[in-house]
Amino acid sequence: MSPFGFETSCEEVVEAFKDRVQGRTFLITGTSASGLGATAAVALSRGGPAHILLVSRNKAKVDPVIEEIAKTSPGVKVTSLPCELSDFESVRRAAATINADTTVPKIDVVLNNAGVMAIKDFTKDRQGYEMTLSSNHLGHFLLTNLLMPKIVAAGPGARIVNVTSIGHRVGPFRFADYNFSDGTSYDRWSAYGQSKTANILFSVELARRFGARGITSFAVHPGGILETNLANHLAMDEFAEIEEISRRNNGSVTFAMDHAFKTIAQGTAPLVAACLDPALVEHSGSFIQDCQVEQALEYATDPDNATKLWALSEQLVGQAFDV
Repeated sequence: MSPFGFETSCEEVVEAFKDRVQGRTFLITGTSASGLGATAAVALSRGGPAHILLVSRNKAKVDPVIEEIAKTSPGVKVTSLPCELSDFESVRRAAATINADTTVPKIDVVLNNAGVMAIKDFTKDRQGYEMTLSSNHLGHFLLTNLLMPKIVAAGPGARIVNVTSIGHRVGPFRFADYNFSDGTSYDRWSAYGQSKTANILFSVELARRFGARGITSFAVHPGGILETNLANHLAMDEFAEIEEISRRNNGSVTFAMDHAFKTIAQGTAPLVAACLDPALVEHSGSFIQDCQVEQALEYATDPDNATKLWALSEQLVGQAFDV
């Protein structure tokens, strides 16, 4: 494995693997300024990619990222596309725009980074599904599969990276009640844990389905980062609930707060390593933490659960995928 770890920055990873950035096309979701996706885009731009596609719901928050890339890497083509991942029609429009763009013949790397955390009150998306699951998994499932012909066109070496979390340890995917009995049994941390488990299971199934074509997939935990907006609505003492909720969901405490926080450049490093590091190829479907392969909980890596979630996700987005 590459000698990266907790303190590695995304800039260091890009510098080490510039040859795996040059001339390639990257698609990143959740690219508002100051976030992980934006930091990844700027870091990757310094490696000389051909094209970076920034998929985000708020263009005004992406414009500063585009401006920064234009200043530091003026030769890199950058395209911004509006997309609300919890609105499947918006996802379909974004995918259709990309698929129709002849200047994007292939997509070498997809970084599914956008996400939400611990929404206080039960909230539904436009389709009637719990918002955390919709934003963190279902929207990415739909977008990735709609773009699969262009990912396949990139050939062996293409990658799909899903940002997950050690939050998957809060609880498994709730196959019997993924919508929390329409809100009557809603718990914000269980919802977050379910969505993060889904990110890993999605990666496991992608690895199984597309491994023969040389396409790899990884689920990545960035680490604890105070600089992003993901948890701005939460006070630190609210995280104390998680351990007891993991006990309730899993029969024992499977989640413990880690108070060792990273800078945003350090938190972005595992994402970029999963996009680039050649040492990871033989570990497709794995859970990545601190740029290294680590072990997720069994329910998040179980191949039967992964296949089951794929079928359910197809049902929920209303489309079967068999590229």
